[in-house]
Amino acid sequence: MISDTLLSVSPQQQFNGATIRPIAASEIHGIAFYNNKLYGLDNRNGYLLEVDPITHNTKVLNTNHWEDFIGVTGLAIADNKLWFTSRYSVYYCNLDDPDFKCELFIRLADRVNGVAIWESSVYVSSQKAGTISVFDRQNAKEITHLDAPGIGIENITIKGEDLWVSDTLEQSVYCLDRATGKQKFSLLTPFECPTGLTFYHDPETDQDILYVSYVNNEPYIRDNPNADPNHELLYRIETFIHPLYFRYYPQDHYALSNGYLVEMTYVEELAPLDPIELKNLEWRMALPAQTHRQKVHKVEPIGLPFTEIIEDGERVAVFKFDTLTEHSRCIFGWKALIEVWGIKYNLTPRDCEKLPEMPPDYGDRYLVDNDNLAMDTDIIKRAAAEAVGRETNLLRKIYNIRNYVYDRLSYGIKPHIDTPDIALRRGVGSCGEYVGVLLALFRLNGIACRTVGRYKCPASALVHNIPLKPDYNHVWLEFYIPGVGWLPMESNPDDIYEGGPYPTRFFMGLAWYHAEMSKGVPFERLMIDGVVLNKQQVSIGNLAINHVQFTILEESSPS
Repeated sequence: MISDTLLSVSPQQQFNGATIRPIAASEIHGIAFYNNKLYGLDNRNGYLLEVDPITHNTKVLNTNHWEDFIGVTGLAIADNKLWFTSRYSVYYCNLDDPDFKCELFIRLADRVNGVAIWESSVYVSSQKAGTISVFDRQNAKEITHLDAPGIGIENITIKGEDLWVSDTLEQSVYCLDRATGKQKFSLLTPFECPTGLTFYHDPETDQDILYVSYVNNEPYIRDNPNADPNHELLYRIETFIHPLYFRYYPQDHYALSNGYLVEMTYVEELAPLDPIELKNLEWRMALPAQTHRQKVHKVEPIGLPFTEIIEDGERVAVFKFDTLTEHSRCIFGWKALIEVWGIKYNLTPRDCEKLPEMPPDYGDRYLVDNDNLAMDTDIIKRAAAEAVGRETNLLRKIYNIRNYVYDRLSYGIKPHIDTPDIALRRGVGSCGEYVGVLLALFRLNGIACRTVGRYKCPASALVHNIPLKPDYNHVWLEFYIPGVGWLPMESNPDDIYEGGPYPTRFFMGLAWYHAEMSKGVPFERLMIDGVVLNKQQVSIGNLAINHVQFTILEESSPS
């Protein structure tokens, strides 16, 4: 049973400044709170750091033994003993021993990554073995082993009856049953590459706060006086520790994690390229959607007023123009205040064995070729059959199709979107082409699905009150599980290795930086007298230039 104190933590109940940045730290792998101090392993420098979480004052404890700690990853502290993993071995020593005389606990056949202590048991994770092994603390004999939940390098910690696992590639933290290894739920982290995790118990609030360490590469501009031009784009390692706020909704099969209050603006600037005259024109724009992971606080017009209509249950802004010609110039659009969180669904194939029937109208809307999906071509039909084989379980079908597409497509940005048959034959696709292939294969296998999107806020969660502009628009998809609802799935960002194994971080999950527009309706349309104008008549891209901007205002905890 997960305690209520772990299910909802307010960002106000934290140290001064949510982010802890140990001074001079290069790469933090493995963290632990002990006696109100934060301990971290900088495995690049070999430092064992003691950090005051309030002032960030940092000490190097192993000043004369730092070489022994280079490459160390896992860290745990129990009964004043420091435990850590290095290459194939687990060691321990007394925390207050200035000479850090370490003793070998166990040496294993596979490289080990994380370590956690629970009473008389020692838990050790290994990416190579794909397991979390449990050993007797007294004799180092293996008691049992649990399956590791992800595919990346995993660090671990224990709180009560729960085993918590961070995974570098999955961008996730898992909550497992400590005894059985069964996954209770998982959380998307707000930053990439989580490398360690630990709980801090706040004595004033009597609440437990989960902290996660991260190691990332960040771009920066270097002023080089010897170069021409003298500014160079380079990358440097960024490492820090940040609280992971979350709330789990077991009846709805999902968990929310760190969110942000964001101001988003979408504006069109009229700049027609061709001679044109349109009378009594309605320019319709979808507005941000209200979802499990996105709350719309308010929307207001920019430039011109609009009227709001509800179309298929979704909010749409309507701008009206009596006459629009090639000489017309103005800006118009909307500004929205939205709250967005990371979401991750916890659903297994067993949950999908006996499902109710799909709503009767979904077949006509979400199983047909209504967007140039080339579902009648031989290559798409053949791919739809090959992808699922004889599988009958709905969730396994979806997972198999995803991996099939990842095996056959590599990511590449193109100026236009080709149909799925061309993209599959070529073997390269943009996010929109990935979506097209997935939609076609899903629908031919009776899986209701739809395109959603439209933009991603730049993933700069620590940059507040500064306008950020996305480089391009983005689409992903949702598939429908009867009895559960619409579940998100990114089109291609998990395709990070040729041939897999592929992460599942964005399979039934969506990061906080996705902005969801009204679903089931086009993002923008031009209409005259109730008739939709097609691209041959007039193209929005030839009429206007869009401007998209995000401003992250503050961090938000799921409520």
